[in-house]
Amino acid sequence: MFPMLQTERLVLREIKTSDKKEIFTCFSNSQLLRFYGMEQMKAVTDAEQLINAFAFNFKEKKGIRWGIELKETNQLIGTIGFNLWMPKHKRAEVGYEILPQYWGQGYAKEALREVVSYGFETMQLSRIGAVVFIENDRSNHLLTKFGFQREGVLRNYMVQNDQSYDTYVYSLLKAECREPKTGQ
Repeated sequence: MFPMLQTERLVLREIKTSDKKEIFTCFSNSQLLRFYGMEQMKAVTDAEQLINAFAFNFKEKKGIRWGIELKETNQLIGTIGFNLWMPKHKRAEVGYEILPQYWGQGYAKEALREVVSYGFETMQLSRIGAVVFIENDRSNHLLTKFGFQREGVLRNYMVQNDQSYDTYVYSLLKAECREPKTGQ
C-alpha cells in the first residue's frame, strides 16, 4: 500500500493517472525544469508515462514519488520522493520540484522534512543523497540548511537541452540528521 504523509499544510500522496494534467503542468514548465535534467513534456501522454514509471518504481522498490498537494485547495503543486532506492544498501536519492508560483513559501522545506523523516524511520535508510545543478541556488541552500553535506562535484553529470552541466552531490546520514535551522 502506498503511504500517505501529512504536514501542517500539505498532503503527500500517491500520484494517479487522474493527476496527468497537473503533472503535465509541472513537467512542461520551463522555469521549473531549468535545473532538472529533463526535457519539457510536449503532451499529456508524456505525463501518463511518467506516472506509470513512478508506479512501476514503487512496485519494484526502486523509488517512491509523492504528489505534493495543498490541504487548503487540494491543488497538486509538485512532487517529491526517492530515486535510485537501494533497500539492500539502505540508501536513496531525494528529488523534488514545485511549481514556480509556490516558490519561497516553505512548501519544499515542509515536504522535505516529512520525506527525510519517512526515509530514515520507515524505509530504514541510513543515507539519503541528492544531486543538484550547481546553478540551482534555492535547492543547494535548502539541502545545506537541512544538514546535507556537499561531497563534491560531478562534472558534466546532467544534460539538459543538449548542454552538459556540473552538479553537486550531497548526502545526509541518519546519524547526522537534524532539523533545519529556523530563519535560514
